[in-house]
Amino acid sequence: MAKPVIDAAWKLLPGLSGNSWCDPRHQQYVHRLMPAQPFPFVDRQREYRVLRQLQRAGLGIRPINYHCGDLTVEWVQGDPLAVTDFSPHNPDLMDLLARLHHHALLGYRLQLIDLLQRYWQLCQQRHAAWLTRLQSLIRQGEPKPLRLVPLHMDVHAGNLIQTAQGLVLIDWEYSADGDIALELATLCLQDPPQAEQWIAAYAQRFNLKPQLLRAQVQRWQPWLRLLQASWYQLKAEQTQQPAMEKLAAQSWQSLSHC
Repeated sequence: MAKPVIDAAWKLLPGLSGNSWCDPRHQQYVHRLMPAQPFPFVDRQREYRVLRQLQRAGLGIRPINYHCGDLTVEWVQGDPLAVTDFSPHNPDLMDLLARLHHHALLGYRLQLIDLLQRYWQLCQQRHAAWLTRLQSLIRQGEPKPLRLVPLHMDVHAGNLIQTAQGLVLIDWEYSADGDIALELATLCLQDPPQAEQWIAAYAQRFNLKPQLLRAQVQRWQPWLRLLQASWYQLKAEQTQQPAMEKLAAQSWQSLSHC
């Protein structure tokens, strides 16, 4: 497949992934390009197909076109959700997540073992305990899903836009089908002070027992911690950015204390 071409007039949008561009001449569109170097699970054609499914249910953002690694989507007019509003007590946020997790399956299953192995293969610098942890998780096997649903896998305040029509979730490049508790575990991992509130809110909304949900979240946490460290490591190697290298080092240090 031919690589997407970056127009000289395009402007790079902020974000850790660094592959979204805006054309000032056509500000209603965003171009989401394939990474210049291989990056696990990122596939703009799959993302386009997922967005088409979600749009029919009023979820996600409107996909315009996909061609040769260039996914064009509609620009979402609004402001990122305030960090203070990123909370299980935000009814609009919980309604949005509930709509997503009640949607029909997307047809793309997320397999964390395959994903983690791919990160290991692509990285050049490997933390001393990385292989030990990876092999331990492989021996355990992935937890059996409590409930298989569509996942976004990158829900945070920066990916939630407050519009005149309500909250809109953007950046669907990691979306796939997986355990509902895996999405919840990602929320708890990035928002530890409210972890119990997230679990309680999810349990109530999806008619699940809190203790069952809590135990499943705990099963997924080692997988997500290793996934997070692997993501930062590969991104640091590919970009050579000091800030990304610092995040990778912090992730491995945090992981060593778990």
